[in-house]
Amino acid sequence: MRGSAATALLIFIALIFFVGITVYLFAIHYFAPPPPITSVGVRIDHQYDLTLYVTGIAFILAQLGLGWAVFHYRDRGKPARFTRGNTALEIAWTVITATVFLGLGGLAARSWAETRLTNAKPGAIRVEVTEEQFTYYFRYPGRDGKFGRLDPSLVSAPTGNPLGLDPNDPAGRDDIVASTLTVPVNHPVELTIRSQDVIHNFFVRELRLQQDAVPGMTVPLHFTPDRIGRYYIVCTQLCGMDHNQMHSFLDVVSEADYQKFLRRAEAQ
Repeated sequence: MRGSAATALLIFIALIFFVGITVYLFAIHYFAPPPPITSVGVRIDHQYDLTLYVTGIAFILAQLGLGWAVFHYRDRGKPARFTRGNTALEIAWTVITATVFLGLGGLAARSWAETRLTNAKPGAIRVEVTEEQFTYYFRYPGRDGKFGRLDPSLVSAPTGNPLGLDPNDPAGRDDIVASTLTVPVNHPVELTIRSQDVIHNFFVRELRLQQDAVPGMTVPLHFTPDRIGRYYIVCTQLCGMDHNQMHSFLDVVSEADYQKFLRRAEAQ
């Protein structure tokens, strides 16, 4: 019926219902991630919560405003009235929105930059992460603390040399290549991430870190885990037909267990 409020009222009620469900699911932490295992991860979570509160309030106000507009400006059986809007108001809310979001980005910049644009702490364990379809390789420099030279022409996974280690380079004879990343708890770790074929990704939810591996580039990344456990490493780039099979593990262990890992790896 023309001019009826029933349809507009139902839409308004439906919007309130869906907004309420959305707020409830976030309030009970239904989509909560696993706890972070670094101090930087804790700060990232705090930043995420702040961003969620700000955008959540904007979301609620926008949906309630939409519901009010649907009900207030419903068809009343009269000709529609044309309006050109309010230029000053549009400029004001655009400036406010830009200020809020740029401010949130500025607050998050320090936590983001700390793991990427600063140097790892002295004495950090260095590990080279090489990704290829559909495998992770983790190379440790061995007792001499030096990585051996890599030669792309020597890459041959079937013969046990997936990274192309040069057998004539003495620095590489004690290098350790593993399929999982094992590090000691409360010790800084510096990764150098690279790819042998297509764009891959290194992502560990508990670290709150995600970094693309790009062919032709080596990307540094560092962190200090503070909780012992096993955590999934996954590729979040669609890197081929078996992309879903590309994963590994980050094992954070005690110092004693880390030394055992190194001794076993050296023996192999």
